[in-house]
Amino acid sequence: MIELRNLCKTYTLNGISKTVARDLSFTFPSGECVGLLGRNGAGKSSLLRMIAGTMNPDSGQIISDGSISWPVGFAGSFHPDLTGAQNAKFVARIYGVDTDEMVEFVREFAGLDQHYHLPVRTYSSGMRSRLAFGVSMAIQFDTYLIDEVTSVGDAAFRAKSEAILKRRLETSGAIIVSHSMGLLRQLCQSGAVLENGRIFFYARVERAIEHHEHIMLGTLPAWMRG
Repeated sequence: MIELRNLCKTYTLNGISKTVARDLSFTFPSGECVGLLGRNGAGKSSLLRMIAGTMNPDSGQIISDGSISWPVGFAGSFHPDLTGAQNAKFVARIYGVDTDEMVEFVREFAGLDQHYHLPVRTYSSGMRSRLAFGVSMAIQFDTYLIDEVTSVGDAAFRAKSEAILKRRLETSGAIIVSHSMGLLRQLCQSGAVLENGRIFFYARVERAIEHHEHIMLGTLPAWMRG
């Protein structure tokens, strides 16, 4: 269970304010995959970071039970002077999982070959993303926070990423941000649309996709008119 209680978040840049959470109160369904949609800049990634605890709201609370992942594929927390294998081992120790199993899983999944034993500062952005996704998938969470992660890498790696993600989601819930409507239809049962700091929830992901597509066209779905 992940509950937002009166959540508020506003950014101010060069004197211009942008509110991405306007007194949000909402509970994500437990054990369900929810697609999170919204135009660019609506605050989807910010909301995931607040749920993960890596960003603080201006006010309000996020209450949860069960384990929640960091945003899957996020590579910003790796120590640049440690190797990929050393970073994987460090994360394993933090989360109390077997270090050898973690290191071997990430080695096999990420496919970094000899680079796995080189400092992360030498990695390309794509290599960092492959490492980050492998580390994320090595741990079983109750809820995964996923932000466009399966778009990383070539077609073969994307297919492998989608396959393991589907396996993880057989026993876990997720909040998934993606511009791929096809992927959201495959993975999600329900959907939520973030717009102007408000959230609109739909028990069927197809309804959320329809709402989002109308936003992008500047129109309203039929059921919201009048």
